[in-house]
Amino acid sequence: YKCNFISFIFLSSGTGSNILSVLQDLFWLLKSKVEKQLQIISVLQWVLTFLVMGIACTLILMYILCTDCWAIAALYLAWLVFDWNTPKKGGRRSQWVRNWAIWRYFRDYFPIRLVKTHNLLTTRNYIFGYHPHGIMGLGAFCNFSTEATGVGQKFPGIRPYLATLAGNFRMPILRDYLMSGGICPVNRDSIDYILSKNGSGNAIIIVVGGAAESLNCTPGKNSVTLKNRKGFVKLALRHGADLVPVYSFGENEVYKQVIFEEGSWGRWVQKKFQKHIGFAPCIFHGRGLFSSNTWGLLPYSKPITTVVGEPITIPKIDNPSQKDVDFYHSIYVDSLIKLFDKYKSRFGLPETEVLEVN
Repeated sequence: YKCNFISFIFLSSGTGSNILSVLQDLFWLLKSKVEKQLQIISVLQWVLTFLVMGIACTLILMYILCTDCWAIAALYLAWLVFDWNTPKKGGRRSQWVRNWAIWRYFRDYFPIRLVKTHNLLTTRNYIFGYHPHGIMGLGAFCNFSTEATGVGQKFPGIRPYLATLAGNFRMPILRDYLMSGGICPVNRDSIDYILSKNGSGNAIIIVVGGAAESLNCTPGKNSVTLKNRKGFVKLALRHGADLVPVYSFGENEVYKQVIFEEGSWGRWVQKKFQKHIGFAPCIFHGRGLFSSNTWGLLPYSKPITTVVGEPITIPKIDNPSQKDVDFYHSIYVDSLIKLFDKYKSRFGLPETEVLEVN
């Protein structure tokens, strides 16, 4: 009773309420700090996955083959041979993986948002053209390979498949990790299967500019490599899949890159890699792990807003002519520019900003 009485006097005097207020503020400060650290960790693990997971898993598997645990590696390799064509047949997505809490921390680090402008019919298939590539396609991954921004709720009945380099699916463990998020190889076999043998309600997201576009991405620049990229339009015509322009405002802001001029030795090396390996090595940097004022691999926490535009109805033509491809490609380019112009001022760009189409 004595302790309760003292507590009553302590609280009623006003001092206790001040202390409780300070403790409450401290609690929210600590919670905010913990959340920020979790956001950094979630982004760091993804960056390391993007850069080194494939090579690291290959080396680890080779090492295990040389140890007493070789049987484990041998069993995995045997299963890998059996499962080799799964990525070409729609993969093996996992809603559990797509809903991991880590992706919500990943989303909030920037933050990343998905904006829906039109409904998509589940009776149709779609090819989303994603622009721009950026260094790592962070917006494309978060929006379409996870449920962090609610793609499943915003487009009910639509199954998104983010297409990426086929070489990634030759890497042990990495291939399974990618497939769990609904990621597929960006090759004709995989796309043909999804659009013709997987029913309707499928949406393949193709980063149209690819490696060539990544070489020109830099903060403050809005440009896309699209003029001579027409293969995705031909695929859409062959399958009667509607085209959907998608633009990610802020994708180019999260990393700084050294841009080599055309004709320089650096650009020559990048183009050789792009031609023979499929990707172009970029010299880039973000912020450090412990401070935003130092250089590192972490992207800068700049907002990325991905706007999904109006679908363009595409007829099914088994053998489209070049004239057909050019016609629908021009419609697509115009639609992308209109999408950019309509939303640019809402996401921090001046009205005078022009989308550069190369």
